[in-house]
Amino acid sequence: MILSYHPCFKADKNILCAGREPDTGDLSAIKAAAAVILPQGCYKSLYKMAKMNCRYIFPDFAARFKYEGKIGQIRLFEETGVTHPKTEIYDNINAYYGHYGDLYPKPGMGFPLVFKFNWGGEGTHVYLIKSSSELFNALKMAETFERSGRTGFIIQEYIPSENRSLRVVVVGKTSFSYWRVQQNNTAFCASLAKGAIIDTNSDPALMEKAVRSVKDFCSLTGINLAGFDLLFSTDAKTASPLFLEINYYFGRRGLGGSEVFYDLLETEINQWIESLGLH
Repeated sequence: MILSYHPCFKADKNILCAGREPDTGDLSAIKAAAAVILPQGCYKSLYKMAKMNCRYIFPDFAARFKYEGKIGQIRLFEETGVTHPKTEIYDNINAYYGHYGDLYPKPGMGFPLVFKFNWGGEGTHVYLIKSSSELFNALKMAETFERSGRTGFIIQEYIPSENRSLRVVVVGKTSFSYWRVQQNNTAFCASLAKGAIIDTNSDPALMEKAVRSVKDFCSLTGINLAGFDLLFSTDAKTASPLFLEINYYFGRRGLGGSEVFYDLLETEINQWIESLGLH
């Protein structure tokens, strides 16, 4: 029996777990299932229940929940050895002041730099910092967030990239790539939510190089449903993709819309089930 928690994938048994924690009924269904299909907005509790009680699960969210947030992703990049911008991790504001005191980052990082809170997507809670006064304001913002229980941020070197980033989307064994180009030269962050446009044609060799890097990374981590953000530095002598973030819940506009995405997802899930001999 195939059990699906994904509202858009019909299986032998379908259950919705949106807005609630899994219960004893979910546990019984998972134990009876040969494979479990999880939604993108999956709770950690549902993933853990499925992982502990069923052999086959799609998508593979092991890395997602072991390396949570932007801080966790940087630690994953470090452990797997993939190239990424130089990054300093701070689990809280005291960790920053314990390292730097009241000073801005030392010349090794310098300005401009990028300040990212441990949460957010599509360019939210990400700031280009050009001066010590802007960094001071970001640190005060971090203190305010901590008082409400939201902690952690990273400080990252700024990578000049001609106002564009590359999105590589992995769905099962299929991958897509496209540039997101920010046409507003005064804006920071090349995300579609921030006004960037989609470019599927420029620099195909770089796109291919990035896709290969992402596929290698997925082979190491087991990730099989995510959108990866990468940069190519315009200052580097060698064009190497730099991993920025992993988005486990991502927009579909660059793929042609939600209908195209769900058709692809259904195909990939069915192929995955068939590969296990469960059809």
